[in-house]
Amino acid sequence: MAANTDLLAPTVVHWGALQLPASVLVSVAVSLVLVVVGGWLGQRLRTAPGPLQTAVEGLVGAAEGAVEGLVGEQSPRVLPFIATLWIFLLGANLVGLLPGLESPTRDLSVTTALAIVVFFSVHWFGIRASGWRAYLRHYLQPSPLLLPFHLVSELTRTLALAVRLFGNMMSLQLTALLVLLVAGFLVPVPVLLLHVVEAVVQAYIFGMLALVYIAGGMQAQVHATSSGD
Repeated sequence: MAANTDLLAPTVVHWGALQLPASVLVSVAVSLVLVVVGGWLGQRLRTAPGPLQTAVEGLVGAAEGAVEGLVGEQSPRVLPFIATLWIFLLGANLVGLLPGLESPTRDLSVTTALAIVVFFSVHWFGIRASGWRAYLRHYLQPSPLLLPFHLVSELTRTLALAVRLFGNMMSLQLTALLVLLVAGFLVPVPVLLLHVVEAVVQAYIFGMLALVYIAGGMQAQVHATSSGD
């Protein structure tokens, strides 16, 4: 794992006034690798699945169950987004295990971009589920006076989503670095296991929070209708 402790990844590309952080390049690389692996797995699907296909189908089934448990019959619409978010976050968190690379999720700009994507996805799925009139109406319930508080809540939870992932991944790498500096390479396996476990946990939590927010947005019409009655 790299030893850089800056809040933002170092700029590696300059194009006039444009500065491109290393985290962006790593994020693009992770996305391309995941696309290639996904295409490769898709071509190897068999009626009688082998161990790899069985494991992948089990993960997909678990993701489908989690999504369906919160959004019900809207699961086919939401599952591709949440599953893609989970897979990307897992890959982005684990890439920090490769020598010379850092997890792009330890860059605040990357986690902020992911939180913004979740922010807009909440409203996108909410409007598609209930229509824009019913969806916007729920911000005025139970009283129009609460509109500013609803808006502040939307912004603060988006900010919290970005900072939480950034802080956890940054602290994970700093902790691993300190352990390696103190104990040398006598404890590489526990440190690597800690990174793997934390990477999986953080990807799961971020995706679940996004799913909870989306489910809340898709239920906005129900809340608005019940309040109006």
